[in-house]
Amino acid sequence: MSDAFRLLLKQVGSGTHTSKSLSREAAAEAMTLMLKQEATPAQIGAFMIAHRIKRPTPEELAGMLDAYETLGPQVAAIDNATVFVFCHPYDGRSRTAPVAPLVGLVLASAGVASLCPGGRRMPTKFGVPLVELWQKLGVDWTGLSLQQLHRIFAQTHLGLVYLPTHFPLAEGLTRYREELGKRPPLASMELVWNPYAGSATLVSGFVHPPTEERLLETLRIRGGFSTNSGVLFIKGLEGSCDLPRDRACIISHHHPQDNGFASERLILHPQDFGQGGSEVAYTTEADWQICAQQTLAGEANPLWSATVWNSGFYLWQAKQADSLEAGIAQAEESLTSGSAHEALTQLQTSLAKL
Repeated sequence: MSDAFRLLLKQVGSGTHTSKSLSREAAAEAMTLMLKQEATPAQIGAFMIAHRIKRPTPEELAGMLDAYETLGPQVAAIDNATVFVFCHPYDGRSRTAPVAPLVGLVLASAGVASLCPGGRRMPTKFGVPLVELWQKLGVDWTGLSLQQLHRIFAQTHLGLVYLPTHFPLAEGLTRYREELGKRPPLASMELVWNPYAGSATLVSGFVHPPTEERLLETLRIRGGFSTNSGVLFIKGLEGSCDLPRDRACIISHHHPQDNGFASERLILHPQDFGQGGSEVAYTTEADWQICAQQTLAGEANPLWSATVWNSGFYLWQAKQADSLEAGIAQAEESLTSGSAHEALTQLQTSLAKL
């Protein structure tokens, strides 16, 4: 048992009237003790439940991110590329079909880099994770060392930080999510964890507006607007970074300005750009694979519009297109010309040479 952790647990788990939030430093200590498994399983489970009931403050989330930054992996910076770090929920998708791998290939074909942290199928949703969809495209991120990941990222502008391999300390806490049956505060913190060492635009998906406000304040506390080239919050499908097509897209863009940051709220209506429609239901990995292959072959299929819509938006945000309309046209050209498929071939070739 950790006596130090017991004191921290007592502070957050004393009940409605007497519990107190942790300082940033204390939250970092608690996260460190959990990651290193110096706290006992009973202590870790109690902390996660108490913290979920209390709700973590931005200061606490900032401290937890400090611990991740100290103990976790960092992908070294690459040269001459605009970089997006996409923070999708780690427990994946179960209702709507993801397009993140396809969007990454379109972006890579335009010289824009995409890095995604994530892991295996994870509680509580156990939705399909990006690593499995990449495997359906002939790409396996699970066995790479951090150095190999950096090499591939520099060569192809695509990368996935896989928790079981690259951050086993964080992977060690995954079982608590299943045993408790609830998402712990880690699930919120992970939406703004950036494992990239260089300047990047952090893209964070969310579902509930209070989450956006809490994460925005967390980044402000950590000085995240001075170290990142920008932050995009996306009210995406199932909390992901994928823009919806059946409703208005709610986006906030925050970027450094003077000694602070400037914010802009975007409300985009897909039908205004010819991209509206019903969301594509996720069925099986085999069905997704067929649609993904057709998309990369430039053939019409259910995933086509979602891929074009999302790729066009991110090309615009990466300043590869002067307008959203131009970004959409560029995305369509990447798919019909075979450029996105060539990015996949280059990725497969680079991995085979390791």
